[in-house]
Amino acid sequence: MLPFRKMQGLGNDFVVLDARARPFALGPEAARALADRRRGVGCDQVIVLEAAREPGTAAYMRILNADGSEAGACGNAARCIADLLMREAGTDTIRLGSPSGVLHAVRADGNLVTVDMGEPRFGWRDIPLAREVDTLHLPLARDGVSDPAACSMGNPHATFFVHDVSAIDIPRLGPSLETDPLFPERANIGFAEILAPDLIRLRVWERGAGLTLACGSGACAALVNAHRRGLAAREATVMLDGGELRIAWGEDDRVRMTGPVAESFRGEIDLDLPAFASLAA
Repeated sequence: MLPFRKMQGLGNDFVVLDARARPFALGPEAARALADRRRGVGCDQVIVLEAAREPGTAAYMRILNADGSEAGACGNAARCIADLLMREAGTDTIRLGSPSGVLHAVRADGNLVTVDMGEPRFGWRDIPLAREVDTLHLPLARDGVSDPAACSMGNPHATFFVHDVSAIDIPRLGPSLETDPLFPERANIGFAEILAPDLIRLRVWERGAGLTLACGSGACAALVNAHRRGLAAREATVMLDGGELRIAWGEDDRVRMTGPVAESFRGEIDLDLPAFASLAA
């Protein structure tokens, strides 16, 4: 039996597996089986905690989307894992390895955790895009939405600015935009409504997971892209379907995200089940 934790940040939920003491290889098929909300545990992403790879870090966080694909960043998961590791170590600060680099996290008031998500990148190769275009105004449009801005927060994001986010049929538009030829590695697609310079309403179609209740890296990208367009300040509350995140793009060019974390339940996976047989090797 393989223990797991179910954690969530604003409803963006994760199955967390600990491979630090007992390493195992989690492939796409097993990740899809775990993420299946009818036949598995159910989640947006599967998180595998591995032994630290960088000096001074507590662990390495591997991220797999619900479709089994690897992800480069996940802000809500980073907060959850940071909270778990800080509780383990009895500390209020932690450094966590991830595919997009080392993340520094600190405990804020209550059950809030702040994660330094690093510096956004704007070069077309960095995002990446298929060809050289202006990343502040992508030549991309679908059914009434157009002119998104793009950046990388460790994973590719395109943010559309709309007048009424509730009027956008995201489940219909999301799959086509995610897989547009402009995005060779697919992209997370955000739809942002600017309510005030310090208040943004956001919904995100996540690459490999679909429409989620919250997307931490998407909230960071929305604030960054909105400020680049002159639509928002360098700090704002981002309202997602699952709740609120506080995003600050500091003068040091680093983006810090603050939000809640929660552990929903714990359980065990039966490794005799065919879908998980590869984990028992």
